[in-house]
Formats: sequence, C-alpha cells, structure tokens
Amino acid sequence: MHITEKPAVRCMAVLLLACGLLSGCASTPTRTNGAIADPIEPANRFFFGFNETLDQMLIKPIAKGYVEIAPEPVREVVTNFFNNLSYLNVIVNSFLQGKFEQGASDMGRFIVNSTFGIGGLFDVATGMGLKQHEEDLGQTLAVWGAGQGPYVYLPIRGPNAARDLPDQVSGFLLNPLTYVSGTVLFPVVALNIINKRANLLDESNIRDEAAVDKYTFTREAYIQRREYLIYDGNPPSSGYEDIFDEESDDSLLIIE
Repeated sequence: MHITEKPAVRCMAVLLLACGLLSGCASTPTRTNGAIADPIEPANRFFFGFNETLDQMLIKPIAKGYVEIAPEPVREVVTNFFNNLSYLNVIVNSFLQGKFEQGASDMGRFIVNSTFGIGGLFDVATGMGLKQHEEDLGQTLAVWGAGQGPYVYLPIRGPNAARDLPDQVSGFLLNPLTYVSGTVLFPVVALNIINKRANLLDESNIRDEAAVDKYTFTREAYIQRREYLIYDGNPPSSGYEDIFDEESDDSLLIIE
C-alpha cells in the first residue's frame, strides 16, 4: 500500500463548496411551524427508498451472517479500531468549539488507545478516565451560530442536514484511511460498513416494527439526535435525554 495526496486535495475543494452552500442555507430554520424543514422531500424519499432496498437486499443479510461468525468480543475490537481511526475529527472539533479541556482529554484518549490499545483495538483510555466524546463539524458550525438548514437524505450515507454536510468531507480528510490505497483498502472499508450495520441490527428492527412511516421516523430521530449532541445532552426541548444516550448512533440506518 502507499500514501496519496490526491483525495485530500479533491475533498478540500468539495469542503469549500459545501461551506459555500451552507452559508446560503444558514438562515433556513430546522422547523417551520413545528414541522422539520424538508423542502426536497420527494428526492429525499427516493434516496431513502434506494438505501432501504440496498440494505434489505445486501447489507443487512451480510451483517446478519457476520454476527453469526464473529462473536461480540471480536465485533467490539473491530468497533474500537474504527472509532479510534475517526477520533481525530472529534479532537479537532472539540478544540474548534472552545472545549479545550475536553480536546486535551480527547487527544490523550487517542494517543493512549493508539499505543497501549494496540492501534485502537482495545479501549484502554476509558478505564483511565478518558471519556469518549462525539463532536463533529456540524456541531461546531452550530456553536458558531450557523442554522441547521433543510433536511437532506443522502444516497448511501443516509440522513443529514445542510449544516452537517461539510462534516462528511472533514471527517473523511481527518481519517487516516483516506490516505491509504492498495488491495487492503477495500476489505477494510467493507468490514467497517458491515460491522456498523451489525451493531445496529436490534435498533433497526425496533424501528421497522414501531414506525408507520419509516422515512418520517428516521428524519425525526436524526434531527432530535443532532440537537441532543449540539447541546451536550441538555437541549432546550426536554425529553431527548430519555430517547438518546451518549453511545447511540445518529440514525438507525446509516451506511458509512
């Protein structure tokens, strides 16, 4: 395998474009008269249906098979590894939000897990009191005063909002896997996708059983989860604390 700079250059241009688009959407409210702003709902529903079909026909069956052959301790090691790889994005955004003490703790967590945790395979840092946090560029932009903008459902990636789109790029740029190419890259990325889907099997089953309209359920859950994260678990609207915890995901079905 070898290192390449081309993805970073291309993605930086996309990030700048996304930020420009965001500035045009910053004044768009998340909700209009209590309803979530979803001006492109027909397109969103189309991509939601595409993702659902792809998941039901391919991703979910593979994830179920993966659970059968990979015991929970193995899946936990895989989850730790990929969480550690993506943690640089958390560190950067902790500092960008002015959470300097938390940022220092996050940096310590990454270093400890990358070394004593053998490349992040084992979560040694939590036992040392270095708590795991969840920060991203969308939350940072919210802290800076950017409006959430309209809801957007992306093919493959899943639920999003205008303010959160730049994080798709920044998270990509800050992940070491971005700069790796060769035959090892595809199976590693595939493992990450399948492992994440396997971790969400129970949650997605609950959603499928409970939701009359799965699209609306996913949209509401995503927006509420984002507000919960932005306010560090204490949003102005009460009730989210009972719905989400610090380890829950942004949606029930996201392929990353």
